[in-house]
Amino acid sequence: MTTFTLIIYDAPMAKERALTALRFAWTADLEGHKVQIWLFENGVYLAKKNQKPAQGLTNYGQMLEELIKAGVEVKACIVCAEARGVTVTELIDGVKFATIHELIEWTASSDKTISF
Repeated sequence: MTTFTLIIYDAPMAKERALTALRFAWTADLEGHKVQIWLFENGVYLAKKNQKPAQGLTNYGQMLEELIKAGVEVKACIVCAEARGVTVTELIDGVKFATIHELIEWTASSDKTISF
């Protein structure tokens, strides 16, 4: 089993990088790998509750919720969130605020770290 740390920089709907990251996470988890997701910069918007994308668009929040239910750990950079006005009460259940020190721990102990 491989441990993957995925670092997501882009907001939902901005580009397809966040979708690609979540699809990668879902597939790796299904294949039995350990997956950790770190939300950086505008990626913290992926963790906002109550996302309501227009009909036909991907619901990134729902995808993230399903990954969390499957056991994927998700952390959001607290400095990035505060800079964007995202509060802990706005986060999807299971997403935790964290500091760069925790990202260093994750990347140091991961087999692979991938940025999106």
